[in-house]
Amino acid sequence: MDYTILIYIILTLYFLDVTTSGATPAIRNRLGNAHQDNRKTSHTVSLINYHFVWIPKRRKKVLVGDVEKRLRQIIWEVCQENDWIIIALEIMPDHVHLLVNVLPTIPPHKIVKAIKGRSSPYLRQEFPHLMKIPSLWTHSYFVSTAGNVSSETIRRYIEEQRHHDTT
Repeated sequence: MDYTILIYIILTLYFLDVTTSGATPAIRNRLGNAHQDNRKTSHTVSLINYHFVWIPKRRKKVLVGDVEKRLRQIIWEVCQENDWIIIALEIMPDHVHLLVNVLPTIPPHKIVKAIKGRSSPYLRQEFPHLMKIPSLWTHSYFVSTAGNVSSETIRRYIEEQRHHDTT
């Protein structure tokens, strides 16, 4: 695990001063209150939000242009198929942030495995230049759980990534 990502996230969450108005109306409309609403099944009521961060192998800056667009599409497809609600998604050239709401029966490692497992072969087949690195993704990832208040902070942080990332 690259601890610089973790340190960067922690420091940013403490010192980033953004408001909800920083999100575009389209993002606010699409997200609604998904990050605050309890999910109900016949036997559970839950609010499980996971914040994930993962990086390409050797932290190569390969997640740009059409690769970024296709990766975004794959992540949305995997989440829709599994009834996982994307609260925020930002793809930077060298890392991915995902804040997702899931049912309590879904362990975090299965989410990452599903997304990395589908995206790697698809992207490497569609974009041959990705074959130059031994594998698309590292084995590691960062995950944290978030409740109502901190989910909003994490969502704003992810949405503001492009404005604050200097690497």
